[in-house]
Amino acid sequence: MLVNMNEVLLPAKKNRYAVGLFNAVNLELARGIISAAEAAQAPVIMGTAEVFLPYGPLEEVSYYLIPMAKKAKVPVVIHLDHGLEHDTCIRALELGFSSVMYDCSADPYEENVKKVKEMADIAHSYGATIEGELGHVGDNDGSGEEDPHGSDPSQFFTDPKMAKDYVDRTGVDALAIAVGNAHGAYKLPPKLDFERIRTIARTVEVPLVLHGGSGLTDRDFRQAIRDGISKVNIFTDINVAAVKAEFKHFTDMDKGLIDLIPAAVEAVKQETMKKMKLFGCDGKAAYRAADPRTEGMDLSSKELQALIRLVAEEVKKYR
Repeated sequence: MLVNMNEVLLPAKKNRYAVGLFNAVNLELARGIISAAEAAQAPVIMGTAEVFLPYGPLEEVSYYLIPMAKKAKVPVVIHLDHGLEHDTCIRALELGFSSVMYDCSADPYEENVKKVKEMADIAHSYGATIEGELGHVGDNDGSGEEDPHGSDPSQFFTDPKMAKDYVDRTGVDALAIAVGNAHGAYKLPPKLDFERIRTIARTVEVPLVLHGGSGLTDRDFRQAIRDGISKVNIFTDINVAAVKAEFKHFTDMDKGLIDLIPAAVEAVKQETMKKMKLFGCDGKAAYRAADPRTEGMDLSSKELQALIRLVAEEVKKYR
């Protein structure tokens, strides 16, 4: 079933487990992720990021992501991760994504607040949720991200007091924080600031997000989730697992692509299930909350959907 982030992250925050975001830039990744979620009876967040659009254009990935989510036997959020452009986020919402991240973390604080607040109003008019980022999550080589902040990430860790102001003023549903994590594969063991996670979790009411999850130790994950992380982003681990499986099965030139696809899907499934168990979301598919912004409303009614669309169009006129 297709849901938004509030429906899976609010129970995660309340019950101290985390839900994984697994990016699916092709059908094999998506099949492995959905298969894992159904086997583990876990809620899942699946999507793509703006930096991955050269490998799978937004409209094309929507053709399989959204139908797969709708027919899944577990709650599935379809999320645009690290939307860098306003128009990309709008297009994702128009295509039916149930959640977006508008990443303005490289902008000055007030500009970040202004831009994300505007996008939050638009996303909510679609019945979708929105994630923002405060501070700046670093980038390892080969991550596909660009790090404008140099080699000292501690200068750009999330400030807890600013985090509360940011959440209050933007209306985001989830907050990505910078606490020593980085996108891509780590060359050296990261050192997460767990005390900062705990402080921010006590300061803001929305679920917290840990980007750059691939490469952290199991101990890091468990501690971060105990301290207040409710969503963990994973891509490198499942991406590498798929490639390793394909290499293992490519024994000679008589092999074709269809000989490799099942191995890739199964490898992604197994790696995703391993993460779901680690995050504690296995068996939690039934832990679903009503979106507090729409509780009591019949979101399936044609009248409400029409109203949402009208509001969205009016909001866009005042950009």
